[in-house]
Amino acid sequence: MSLNKSERRQRIKFRIRKIVSGTAAQPRLSVFRSNKEIYAQIIDDVNGVTLAAASSRDKGIAKGTNIETAAAVGKAIAELALKAGIDTITFDRGGYLYHGRVKSLAEGAREAGLKF
Repeated sequence: MSLNKSERRQRIKFRIRKIVSGTAAQPRLSVFRSNKEIYAQIIDDVNGVTLAAASSRDKGIAKGTNIETAAAVGKAIAELALKAGIDTITFDRGGYLYHGRVKSLAEGAREAGLKF
């Protein structure tokens, strides 16, 4: 049985989510990547609450190459998290490879002060 691209990503995502879970003390930074945009959320899985969210569609996010935009989203989500009093998170790559836009978002968040 061969899996298509989205089924394969779903399997990887579920495998990651068995391990990675967010709490109020250390929430989860979840990444979703579409063909055009990139989205990031900071989630407390215990209470089922989104604490902060940022995307490339937000106003004030610098437009450039996809990788530059992802880094800007990472910085924006880190600033929102720090305002909310969150400085340590767990990173959920959402089944994507830690490469390209996902890596750029993570590095942007680290540069802006998030620890993970």
